[in-house]
Amino acid sequence: METLANLESFVRSAETGSFSAAARMLALTPAAVSRNVAMLERNIGVRLFRRSTRQLSLTEAGERFLAGIGGHLGALQTAINAVTTDQGEPAGVLKVSLAPTFGIGHILPLLPAFLARYPLIRPEWHFENRPVDLIAEGYDAAIGGGFELTPGVVSRTLAAAHVVPVASPAYLAGRLLPDSPTDLDRFNGIAMRGSRTGRIRQWVMQDGAGNEAPVRLNENIILNDPAAMREAAILGLGVALLVLPDVLANIQRGELVRLLPDWFADAGPISLYYPGRTLMPAKTRVFIDFVVGAFQP
Repeated sequence: METLANLESFVRSAETGSFSAAARMLALTPAAVSRNVAMLERNIGVRLFRRSTRQLSLTEAGERFLAGIGGHLGALQTAINAVTTDQGEPAGVLKVSLAPTFGIGHILPLLPAFLARYPLIRPEWHFENRPVDLIAEGYDAAIGGGFELTPGVVSRTLAAAHVVPVASPAYLAGRLLPDSPTDLDRFNGIAMRGSRTGRIRQWVMQDGAGNEAPVRLNENIILNDPAAMREAAILGLGVALLVLPDVLANIQRGELVRLLPDWFADAGPISLYYPGRTLMPAKTRVFIDFVVGAFQP
């Protein structure tokens, strides 16, 4: 009887037309996928793919085999998952992409309790300022903002990404505090240049009454990482516009002061993203439930 790994390697390779693309979906190496397919071909005695340096295509026998098992693979995976969920512990490598500042400040502190509950899960966490392609790059989940909800991807909101102006008490000493967002041009600005767009990020702020005002922050210092901007503000170098969850602890400790407390810019939600496939590995399901539960309060 063929192993599920061999069958899944064959189906994903056929669907994507590439061992490498299938490997990213399955969180394997291309060599492992190729080896699984070769083992399947050897066991059933039929060549399933035509291989060349540029192309991977199904043989006639491969097309018939795919038609025969493709629709049943999901049901088989679901049955296996149900058994392992009921009788065993969630286990395996949990590959997650996280926005660095939010991930280190709010998700990483959850890890000790998570591993104490699920000791067989091995985290592989990537802290990066980019929206990853979960399915193509083989991620189990991602946490951040600005992701496009491509087909097959689901999102769960964790927190509102309200952008607020902050500065250190030392920098503000002796300075007249601003009354509106337009007053921020009186201060040195710590601006953000987007890594993807290459442009300085501009914001329009709003208050509780629905009034709006543009922010004209001076570009005295330009950085491309929110954590660096936060540290520059703590060092007294000027005013930075940052997501509130990223600076909340610094405000509570008195390292930073939130200016214009009635105003904020809406950067959209910080969300948990994951592939919404029928078969969800137990390791992914418990991670989603754990993180969402931690943020519900």
